[in-house]
Amino acid sequence: MKQGVGAPITRKEDDRFLRGRGKYVGDIQLAGMREVAFLRSPVAHGLIRAVRAPQGAMVFTMADLTGVLPIRAPSALPGFRRTDQWPLAQTRVRQVGEPIAMVVAGSRAEAEDILDAITLDIEELPAATDMLAHRAGPPIHEGWPDNVVLQALVDDDISDVQAPIIIRRRLRTARQHMAPLEGRGVVARWDSRLNQLEMHTSSQMVHVTKTGLAECLGLPESAVRIISPDVGGGFGYKGILLQEEVAIGWLARKLGGTPLRWIEDRREGLSAQANCREHHYDITVHADRDGTILALDCEAHVDSGAYSAYPFSACLEAAQIGSILPGPYVVPRYRCKTWSVATNKPPILPYRGVARTGVCYALETTLDAVARAAGISPVELRLRNLPGPEQMPYLNVTKKIFDSGDYPEALRRAAEAVDAPGFAARQKAAREEGRLIGQGFAVFCEQGAHGTSVYHGWGIPFVPGAEPCQARLTPDGGLELRVGVHSHGQGMETTLAQVAHEILGVPVDRVQLIHGDTALTPYSTGTWGSRCAVMAGGAVAEACMELRRRLIPMGAHLLQDKDAVFADGAVRAGAASVTVAEIARTFHRAPQNLTEAMQAQGLECTVGHKTVRDTGTFSYACHAVEAEVDAATGHVTLTRYVIVEDGGVLLNPLIADGQVLGGTAQGIGTALFEEMPYDTGGQPLASTLADYMLPGASDVPDIEILHMETPSPISRFGQKGIGESGAIGPPAAIVNAINDAIAHLGREVTDLPATPERVLAALA
Repeated sequence: MKQGVGAPITRKEDDRFLRGRGKYVGDIQLAGMREVAFLRSPVAHGLIRAVRAPQGAMVFTMADLTGVLPIRAPSALPGFRRTDQWPLAQTRVRQVGEPIAMVVAGSRAEAEDILDAITLDIEELPAATDMLAHRAGPPIHEGWPDNVVLQALVDDDISDVQAPIIIRRRLRTARQHMAPLEGRGVVARWDSRLNQLEMHTSSQMVHVTKTGLAECLGLPESAVRIISPDVGGGFGYKGILLQEEVAIGWLARKLGGTPLRWIEDRREGLSAQANCREHHYDITVHADRDGTILALDCEAHVDSGAYSAYPFSACLEAAQIGSILPGPYVVPRYRCKTWSVATNKPPILPYRGVARTGVCYALETTLDAVARAAGISPVELRLRNLPGPEQMPYLNVTKKIFDSGDYPEALRRAAEAVDAPGFAARQKAAREEGRLIGQGFAVFCEQGAHGTSVYHGWGIPFVPGAEPCQARLTPDGGLELRVGVHSHGQGMETTLAQVAHEILGVPVDRVQLIHGDTALTPYSTGTWGSRCAVMAGGAVAEACMELRRRLIPMGAHLLQDKDAVFADGAVRAGAASVTVAEIARTFHRAPQNLTEAMQAQGLECTVGHKTVRDTGTFSYACHAVEAEVDAATGHVTLTRYVIVEDGGVLLNPLIADGQVLGGTAQGIGTALFEEMPYDTGGQPLASTLADYMLPGASDVPDIEILHMETPSPISRFGQKGIGESGAIGPPAAIVNAINDAIAHLGREVTDLPATPERVLAALA
């Protein structure tokens, strides 16, 4: 049975997960462990006048955390304004839920009882809650003239563009919460023997967390060890340094060997922790009469929340908008101005899709309006504006290099799958029955695995270099792979084992992936930006190739044939062969049978990998949706969903499908359900899952995935990152389907999510 690259084998890790044997931070029990709870701000903006704790209780405020520095996520981009996010608020709070004091007790219930007994005196101040209305101030940070974190401009004077079709739309995407199944959690203790802080935390970027934590605590990095066990979903939510991690890290050191634990509850996660996705677009498309795009103009705002989260900073979302708004299309002229705006809400994070979901929604829904104005189908309009395969690699207007692919073919396959030419007749028949049905498309690309040159340009606190892998053959012929990336649902324990099998022939079940521990793995910026299959996959391949280069002369020596070659997991000379396991056993347990030089070389190596060009691979997809709108209730039912996806060479098609399906479910949530609203005082109005609506199984239709596999010319096997792809297309495709259903009434939905209330408002 084929096990290497391209084999659709089931995930190794699922055996323990399905049997309830996964181990998460909440499962960790240490002797003498104490529980931590946080007193959080009840107001969005205010001055702390006093914190009075009950006598005898272990309560700590920022005044106690001597020597601790604030969390800072600066950017080198001109005009960027830095924020200081203290682990515990010092004199001012800037969001509901900001931690003010930390309580330690024998149980979480006891700690919460102490919290209830604390007297908190806060002078409430007016809250900035609308990024458009409060951009000019009053400022929420002292010394700022307004609330602009960063203003950016991609400037092309398009005033001379003469376009017979000009379509302008104002669109808004809702603030969301990432809502992973497992929330954040921390277990920490000070190891006096090693003079080291040992912290278990649910993180997707353990080495970056270690660096940031050491900086805040004033410790050398050798004095901090971060361990992240199984992670129940990340999506960007597990990708920042937390105030709670810094505070608990300080306290663990102060208390000596006493272990401490904090497990986030769902209300904390929803009301206090980071959010995502809140964008506003004022977008204009200039087009010729036949629908050919002539120019694109946009002014966009991103609500960045109160602080710049480490390490991504508050600039990332808005800066991304300027660079990726043109999507996969040929856009001759382009202007885009963006603002990151600070408000009295939690910081914003790069959630799965990282700005692409918003820009795809803004551009694709506007393009449908262009198609209606041009009197052509949405499919035909897109075909007229997509670059063809003969143009690859294609350099677009913002200097993105699309590495490979046939974008028009993906659209054609999706249109054929949903019978786009025959839909008008079906739609007319449905209207005669009193039913409103629509069909929508969204085409997009996903830049993944982008590296040093891209992130150096952002000027944020970490810049990825060559992704490392340490490979080691054990005495019994097993293979250990140590990587700095972390799997939180991507199936890396399987796919990276498949890569190793492709190179060395070691059976997948004999490959062990070691990750999530800074003491055991090489330094890496971690799991983000759809980079693991490309970067870590390439690193595993290179490390295994280095082992293979060492194995060949050893095997040739044992076979006494200098012309021996490596094939099918063994060194072979004619009919004779010696397996990888036999060579490893000889090296470790009978070294006298090898030369001195071979013994000195070793069967362990660490190798770094970068793609041929580090500007990223470009996967792409077309989502095609059919939906029915209930005119009486505003309810939207998804009746057909087809995705044509090109992720290059798929390391494991089953896992690729799982990634696309999971992302699509989240994208459906963005399109129809998920919203984190705030009132004018900055109070969150969805602090439980009774208020924050997530899509359920009945809300996600059967999804048909059709793969195209155009190899990337810059990655090790031709693979491309597709980890975020599924979440990008649904809002645009679904709203286009809704608007197609009601377009004959002259109505449109413009804001996300397209809830029944918003659909009814559009119909009214």
